[in-house]
Amino acid sequence: MSLIEDTARLFHKEPALAALYGFTPGEVQSNTDLLAAVLAGLVPDAQARGHVRDLVSEAFAEDAGAVALALDDLAATAERDISTNAAHVLLFAPGYQGLLSYRASRALMMARRETAATALKALLGRQLGMDIAPEAQIGRRVWLDHGLGVVIGRTAIIEDDVSIWHGVTLGSNFVSMGGRRHPLIGKGAVLGGHSIVLGGIDIGENAVVAAGAIVTKSVPPGKTVYGPKATIRDRKPGSFHGFT
Repeated sequence: MSLIEDTARLFHKEPALAALYGFTPGEVQSNTDLLAAVLAGLVPDAQARGHVRDLVSEAFAEDAGAVALALDDLAATAERDISTNAAHVLLFAPGYQGLLSYRASRALMMARRETAATALKALLGRQLGMDIAPEAQIGRRVWLDHGLGVVIGRTAIIEDDVSIWHGVTLGSNFVSMGGRRHPLIGKGAVLGGHSIVLGGIDIGENAVVAAGAIVTKSVPPGKTVYGPKATIRDRKPGSFHGFT
């Protein structure tokens, strides 16, 4: 059964979904239309919802590769979260919806519509409680479980098959400000809930960053890193010292 058909079954089972999302599956002609309609359904205002749907449709029309990536993410999420299926993920999983909104804003960014990309990111980010820069590079089959509180900076790179739990930050350390100032997350790596990875460091392939870990140094492939550790030290020349 197709994604549209599976989604239609859910709408038939619960008629209130049409009012909640502002569309019916009978209106959509393709998976691209369906993805755009679901993202627009996150916006409470009906007029704004129509504009978002048009903007996302334009973004995906300009970048068919972004749609393919979004569908890969959808399949990966449904596979790793064994309690659900693709239609449930699309409609009800905020982590996937956040990644989908990134795919749309990234497509706009690549089409040199930077202002539209930033506006879409900001609007949908407020609804979903996450902030993923459209400039970031994110590979295939990525899973954002829950997604709430995820922050991914502009120069971050996430390779294929990465799994990211809620509250993860891929940020800058305000020291290494040239070139890539955010982390690279290697293929198959796992970032546990509320882990923080700072600076232009590398998290190796299939590495695991445990929940709550604060990581400021590169992690070799296949290794696990864990534990927050705050220590008091004198500031070194060139270290971040605040804004005043």
